[in-house]
Amino acid sequence: MIRVKTSTVSVIIPTLQEENYIATILSRLKKVKTPIEVIVVNSGSRDKTVEIAKHLADKVYQIKKQGISNGKNFGAHRANGEILVFLDADITFPLNFADKVLKAFEDPTVVGATCNIMPNPSKPSEKAFFYFYNLLIWTSAKFKPHCRGEFFVVRKSAFIHTNGFDENIPCMEDHELANRLSKLGKFVFISDLTVFESLRRLRKLGFMRVVGTWLMDYVSLMLRGKPVSRVWQPVR
Repeated sequence: MIRVKTSTVSVIIPTLQEENYIATILSRLKKVKTPIEVIVVNSGSRDKTVEIAKHLADKVYQIKKQGISNGKNFGAHRANGEILVFLDADITFPLNFADKVLKAFEDPTVVGATCNIMPNPSKPSEKAFFYFYNLLIWTSAKFKPHCRGEFFVVRKSAFIHTNGFDENIPCMEDHELANRLSKLGKFVFISDLTVFESLRRLRKLGFMRVVGTWLMDYVSLMLRGKPVSRVWQPVR
């Protein structure tokens, strides 16, 4: 992949056993016209994730320490971009997403952002749930930011200032960092941007179980400063 070295946007993808998705997302990122830097941080995959990524990403790192926050922080500190975009490996996005991100960050007071995240494929009931979930996130951005990790954007200077994601919690690291970032500046919702995630976790573990876990972890984070879950098991 040939990219301009002075890319303003760095895309960071933490991976673990993602051979079924990594080629798709990296191939699509190659089609983005806005100069971006693509970084894959792998932690312990035993499949072909790294082999595939080395042919398609700008930088591929392998780290021994597992944990979503560890991978994100590792990639962030090695990124050249002024704006960091964290994506999950199973995300699909419009090719102009980087332009919309850059537009949002033209305001120097903006330190973080997220956008609409919808399921694909999905049932009508699932679409309805995610529609209202996005509405909740959009509303909360004005008061107490709430953000999911599938699409998380942060200004690198703010990221460094806050020491990035908390590596001591197994999940909800995105919500926790969004709250800390909001003390430095604006955490915004990019309403005219939608990305799509697979529903592999909800399909395998069950909709109510996953949503219930999300709710318990979030409430615990807000009240106790840490989620209930001690381990966030990958679903592949």
